[in-house]
Amino acid sequence: MVVKYELAYDVQEKIYDMIDNLGLSYIDKSKVICFRSVGSNSKRVLARVHGLPRVWQKALGKPAYYIIEVIGERFDSLSELERERVLIHELLHIPKSFRGGFRPHKGWVSRKSVDELYRKYLQMKGERRS
Repeated sequence: MVVKYELAYDVQEKIYDMIDNLGLSYIDKSKVICFRSVGSNSKRVLARVHGLPRVWQKALGKPAYYIIEVIGERFDSLSELERERVLIHELLHIPKSFRGGFRPHKGWVSRKSVDELYRKYLQMKGERRS
């Protein structure tokens, strides 16, 4: 099966909201694009982040961009709480330098860091969820 991609405007809106409410001002919202894919062979992946590597930036004369891809078959079946946590996880992979690279799981992207940001997000939104 061929993987199909479509712009995910719902995810894009949620990501923008999270960037604003979590104070992630180092992330240039105009350079984050969200896609929903269908037909992926990956078994456990819910979402992933892609960056435009520096060599491609140089070759194309473009600044850094990031793509957040949600795997439709798995992401869409999650609860709202789980989808928000997955998106926070992906945002944590984007480094403060915003140059096309990634933050690793070790030391940066963990259940604890996602939990902390998720609690902050709910506080900023004035919501309570478990």
